[in-house]
Amino acid sequence: MRILVTGGVRSGKSRHAEELLADAGAVTYVAPGRPADGQDPDWDARVAAHRARRPAGWSTVETADLVTALGNAEGAVLLDCVSTWVVAVVDEAALWEADSAHVHAVVGARTDALCEALQRTSEAVVVTNEVGLGVVPAHRSGVLFRDLLGTVNQRVAAVCHEVHLVIAGRVLRL
Repeated sequence: MRILVTGGVRSGKSRHAEELLADAGAVTYVAPGRPADGQDPDWDARVAAHRARRPAGWSTVETADLVTALGNAEGAVLLDCVSTWVVAVVDEAALWEADSAHVHAVVGARTDALCEALQRTSEAVVVTNEVGLGVVPAHRSGVLFRDLLGTVNQRVAAVCHEVHLVIAGRVLRL
């Protein structure tokens, strides 16, 4: 079973995803976001809170190489979060100022590989942010991120068996 958990920032997505795997036994927690590094105290606090909630028996892999992480994972997988992965992909390839078509092609190819790797997993919960319900971003980078993530979310949802929308800590199964 593969489940995509989406919703706004601080909606309770990660907590819900963790609860879905509470009885799974072996879990590989894949964190593709920037690690805590002392540069951003708010981000560091968020990473620390996520780490503190994880059961001691879960293994953690911090990497943007999701294909390798999923391929090497033992047991169920919790991937948190696709949004930070998209940022990592764009950062890694220095694409924030690149031609939009090129950016979409690069991220699209990486998304193809991610979706293929997800389809090879027997049990995965994937967390992502829903960014298309709010304000139109004022800057090109915000528009680019919103559009990329919306497309990636659709593609990941297509290879999942269920999608859960979390709003204010409440879960709606779509």
